[in-house]
Amino acid sequence: MTEALRHEQDMERYFDDIEVGMTERFGQYQVTREEVLDFASKYDPQPFHLSDEAAEKTLFGRLAASGFHTAAMSMRMMVDHWQATGTDKANMGGIGMDELRWLKPVYPDDTLYCVVKLIEKIPSRSKPDRGVVKYEWTTYNQHDEPVMRQISLGMLKRKPG
Repeated sequence: MTEALRHEQDMERYFDDIEVGMTERFGQYQVTREEVLDFASKYDPQPFHLSDEAAEKTLFGRLAASGFHTAAMSMRMMVDHWQATGTDKANMGGIGMDELRWLKPVYPDDTLYCVVKLIEKIPSRSKPDRGVVKYEWTTYNQHDEPVMRQISLGMLKRKPG
């Protein structure tokens, strides 16, 4: 592990440390056929997520990941990013989503990454130790095509003292 990476992992990033407009690109998630089938069989058992033959007859044209699987893979990349930047220490959890759109199918062998932009931050009036953050979060495939977009709301701790 490099010294720069070690330093980045040791830092903490609070509500006060981030600015509206801040944009970050992160992640690299390889989508596998096995994972697509496993997720779909457990949580979204529609034929086009489970069978090549069924998927060929749909707008997907071939086996495609569930949109909820795409959201879960994106969340994994986000959590890994929070842990790498120290934001996980200030994270108090998500409080909702204003929007979730699946823009393009995700297929086995796609490689995904995320771009997140802070679009609003609101200090809590009733609890001065925290604030609400609003992010525009876009997941892209290896062709730099957006496959999912969401607006999410979370809560972050403010700096102590």
